[in-house]
Amino acid sequence: METNTQTAHYVTLIRDMAENDRPRERLVQVGAEALSTAELLAIVLRTGGRGESVLRLAERLLVQFDHLPGLSRATITELMEAKDIGEAKAAEIKAALEIGRRLVASAPEEKPRVTTPDDAFHLLKSEMMFLDQEHLRLILLDTRNHVLRTPTIYVGSLNTSVVRVGELFRAAIRENAAALIVAHNHPSGDPAPSPEDINVTRQIVQAGKLLDIDVLDHIIIGRGRFVSLKQRGLGFDR
Repeated sequence: METNTQTAHYVTLIRDMAENDRPRERLVQVGAEALSTAELLAIVLRTGGRGESVLRLAERLLVQFDHLPGLSRATITELMEAKDIGEAKAAEIKAALEIGRRLVASAPEEKPRVTTPDDAFHLLKSEMMFLDQEHLRLILLDTRNHVLRTPTIYVGSLNTSVVRVGELFRAAIRENAAALIVAHNHPSGDPAPSPEDINVTRQIVQAGKLLDIDVLDHIIIGRGRFVSLKQRGLGFDR
């Protein structure tokens, strides 16, 4: 008699779960805040893979991509390299994450105030920490340090041959800003300023004095941390 030594795998599908344990039903009953990240991602994905529930698929993706920050950084192509993730599911993940990012950026409440380097970092970190390229942005402020806008001015490596200081101040003049903060990210995750960063900062500060627009700081955003060049006296007169 032949013995089958193949190991059996028992997989619980969403339809086989008790109704109260299904992510979508749980969201309706107890609210989104009570659900785990895996359950919320499972609702976005809607269906699982072959022999795998959507909840298990969501858990696997979170582990594979190092949770939401990794999913946010991943491209559509990289997501599609994961087992059972096709173009549709990859697009659904990216769309959901982008909606969340835009919600944070839009801040429907009263315009925030920025009075410290920490304030500037917390305003931009969710949008800038995980970018694959360097982005230079401005935080444009009114006379009471309320944020007017946070436009992106450049994408790409920051150097004096590329950055035209006049373009930075054109946005500030258009918004009638009283002051501005320069911010850019380091995709490596290390926010340590380079000599070029300090050089650019010095030029921007000098131009601000000529145009009577206060350059309050230049912050460099890394992975979960930042450096304030003003605090370090780099490119700014002490």
